[in-house]
Amino acid sequence: MIRVLIVDDHAVVRSGLMMLLHGKHQIEIVGEAADGDEAIKKALELRPDVVLMDLSMPPGKDGMTATAELKQLLPETSVLILSMHDDDEYLFRSIQVGASGYVLKSAPHEELLVAIESVAGGNAYLYPNATKRLMSQYVDRLKNGENADTYDSLSEREKEVLAKVALGYANKEIAEQLIISVKTVETHKSNLMEKLGLKTRADLVKYALKKGLLHGD
Repeated sequence: MIRVLIVDDHAVVRSGLMMLLHGKHQIEIVGEAADGDEAIKKALELRPDVVLMDLSMPPGKDGMTATAELKQLLPETSVLILSMHDDDEYLFRSIQVGASGYVLKSAPHEELLVAIESVAGGNAYLYPNATKRLMSQYVDRLKNGENADTYDSLSEREKEVLAKVALGYANKEIAEQLIISVKTVETHKSNLMEKLGLKTRADLVKYALKKGLLHGD
């Protein structure tokens, strides 16, 4: 059985997906979550084979950030993004943070089933036409020399934390400003420092200055 955790901030969407997937193609729904933090908690508890992840889940942690953290904690779990965004940037960033696949919410039910089976088997899955677009964008970035800079691999929340750390704010102050826990701030700092290959605050300030992040708070 393919054990699936469904993550979406809309209860009606979660219910619909559970009805659609239950008993299909040896799929077992092991749980559901309404935001990124709950998704990580449930994933650590249930150890699903696949996490079906929404991207936008206000006011909770977004799917992009949750995917990056989840892949750090449970690298063996595959994350399949199920999103309304037919957008190159969302697609590219999802792959960068560790998602194994990307499917649109407007896709036929059969496509979603195929995508779940694909990522559960250790393969990647992108919706039709996405592969060509992704490769084209990747080639363009290589031509522009952007492969030497991993800034685009940071989630939006990691970029916010980066800027505030560079501006001298303490973890508690950042947590209060971004309305997240201190532990979450520490996790974001650790992840972005590792991604950027930075070791000290001085390195981080130099990097943030180079990226134009210190022009103001």
